[in-house]
Amino acid sequence: MANNYTQIYIQLVFSPFRKCALITSDYEQKLYKCITGIVQNKKHKLLAINGTEDHLHIFLGLNPDQSISDLIADIKRSSSMWINENNFVKGRFEWQKGFGAFSYSRSHIDSVVKYIGNQKEHHKKVSFLDEYRDILRKFNIEFDERYLFSKPTEK
Repeated sequence: MANNYTQIYIQLVFSPFRKCALITSDYEQKLYKCITGIVQNKKHKLLAINGTEDHLHIFLGLNPDQSISDLIADIKRSSSMWINENNFVKGRFEWQKGFGAFSYSRSHIDSVVKYIGNQKEHHKKVSFLDEYRDILRKFNIEFDERYLFSKPTEK
């Protein structure tokens, strides 16, 4: 019987709708546990999860049986349903459309895990949008400012 052997490390980045600061300390750790369960149930290996009020970073070893887009859809759908069922925010919570997905080699695991673990300190100095632009530039990804994550005041 043939086996698949892979080593695919991906950092995912996404934000609540309109980049609103909705991920509060009241439920942040519970949300991370919820998302960890979603990721693990899909047979991916969670390496790090963290963020701030207005975005999340997830670093994982990807199971190639599921596409990145399908995984993100599962995470967003299940976690937003969980947030809404538990009434953690006023009104209806939803994630913004779109995401970032960035690949790393095995030699970068420790540095990416540390970077994600340090998000709150990091964002005392750098905004999420500036960070996101920097990541896109680092990976030589062309982008149009109009299609980056919407700001809280945009519809």
